[in-house]
Amino acid sequence: MDIKAPDLGVDSAEVSEIMVEVGDVIAKDDNIILLESDKASVEVPSSAAGKVTKISVAVGDQVSEGMVLIELESAEDSVESDDDSAADDNQQASDTEAAAAKPETKPEPAATESASSDSNDKPASNAGKSTTHALPDLGVDEAQVSEIMVSVGDIVTADQSILLIESDKASVEVPAPVAGKIEKILVETGDMVANGQDFIVIMSSGTDAADESESTSDSAEPKPSAPAKAEEKAAAKTTGEPKQSEKPSAPNTVASKQADKLTETQVNEKLVDVYAGPAVRKLARQLGVDITQVNGSALNDRILKEDLFAHVKESLNTQKSAPASGNVASASLPSLPDMSNVEIWGETATQDLSRLQKVSIPQLNYNTLLPQVTQFDLSDITETEKLRGELKGSMKAEGIGFTILAFVVKATAYALTQHPRFNSHLSDDNTQVILRKSVNMGIAVATDDGLIVPVIKNVQDKGLKQIAIEIGELAVKARDKKLTTKDLQGASFTISSQGNLGGTAFTPLVNWPQVGILGVSEASMQPRWDAKKQSFEPRLMLPLSLSYDHRVINGADAAVFTRYIATLLADPRRILL
Repeated sequence: MDIKAPDLGVDSAEVSEIMVEVGDVIAKDDNIILLESDKASVEVPSSAAGKVTKISVAVGDQVSEGMVLIELESAEDSVESDDDSAADDNQQASDTEAAAAKPETKPEPAATESASSDSNDKPASNAGKSTTHALPDLGVDEAQVSEIMVSVGDIVTADQSILLIESDKASVEVPAPVAGKIEKILVETGDMVANGQDFIVIMSSGTDAADESESTSDSAEPKPSAPAKAEEKAAAKTTGEPKQSEKPSAPNTVASKQADKLTETQVNEKLVDVYAGPAVRKLARQLGVDITQVNGSALNDRILKEDLFAHVKESLNTQKSAPASGNVASASLPSLPDMSNVEIWGETATQDLSRLQKVSIPQLNYNTLLPQVTQFDLSDITETEKLRGELKGSMKAEGIGFTILAFVVKATAYALTQHPRFNSHLSDDNTQVILRKSVNMGIAVATDDGLIVPVIKNVQDKGLKQIAIEIGELAVKARDKKLTTKDLQGASFTISSQGNLGGTAFTPLVNWPQVGILGVSEASMQPRWDAKKQSFEPRLMLPLSLSYDHRVINGADAAVFTRYIATLLADPRRILL
């Protein structure tokens, strides 16, 4: 039996570790291979139980979906061979009972033959039997199961929402891959899941009759599979299967970064004799964790990412219990005071945050690590607003909402192509700036559950009409909670517009790993001096607030960039030059 690589969520990944050997007896869902890509470390589970007879890949190989990883001798084959050897032993054990034993044992081969013939006939009737399905590409390394929308026994249709997944900035509903009956749910609320992970078993539609005939024939046949399963479970325990159910949950990664750090050189010196994959080693370097002090929970004490997070969490808890010091005080906010005393604090009440607000907190916390500065400016959009008014009627007739935001997006996208440093990311080691060759614009949208940021891809290649269409479509999907992970990933810059909510300026937060965000406030009529006419004239002025990461952007560059956007908005014809 061939065990193949599932959907990895990427084109290919490197074999970092082979967790089994030829001859090992494994159970279904035992981890067999550790794969590493640029963005994730994934343990691939076995889709069946049995004995490993061949390993088809080696450490360092590049594998893709559908490639054979290992070959197994199925449990049924091993049971049949065990029965044959047991029969031989019984015949040799006692010659005196041979005469009595023969009539009793003769029907067994017939039963075996009938069972094998039945099993040969079953594939035709089992063509639509239950299938284990893996999660699609989530667009992130991992996400949390927030809600399970179905139960075992439910009948679902294809594309019906069955699972709600929460990541840092999105709430995504996972649809049913096929129509049928839910047989088993492999994840629980609160679990952290990754691309390609098995999450549900569905009996596809139209197989009920076949299932009934199978269950009837199975009830009439002897069932050697029960002891075989027991043996497989016992064998699985002896292989030292990682105790996934006992893995500690990953704490807030921002809090993890607040742990006392070693230098990267010190960490590297301690990694020599540690059993951990490349992704775990990289995470240890990023967190500044002494990995030799971390206890591994997987096979042969291999260290997982969850072990690192648990170690950091334990360290933080120890620090909180220790007397306060300068370092500890700066590591995190202190606990709230006891507000039970009504005479001091008055009456209080608690209100739960929405799911979106909860999952946004870790991403927002990243901003506290950035040296952010905000540059303010005004753009005279009087003439641009006249142009918008002329085009608005025809756009409305086509069902397109044509707001000033479309002009802001287009002008900003063009400005980013002329000032590419604002369309970049700072490398992990703080030695390089990674310039983005395309402009993927995040547009902040306010919903009842909180702020969400869908992304318009390749804005530099799109006209005002297409931008206006996509802004409207994404806004509707955001408010109807229909955004997919692909709608929310890949932004290189963000625009946050407060529309007509009021205010003259604000300080938007840079959304790491981006290095800039443009805030747009409500336009208002203001007197502006006309040097030619030597008089003040009323002009429609649009406030702009550019926040930027000072590690990448200098203040002078930010002032030039903001004024450049203001100039383009005052006369969009400049984009055509």
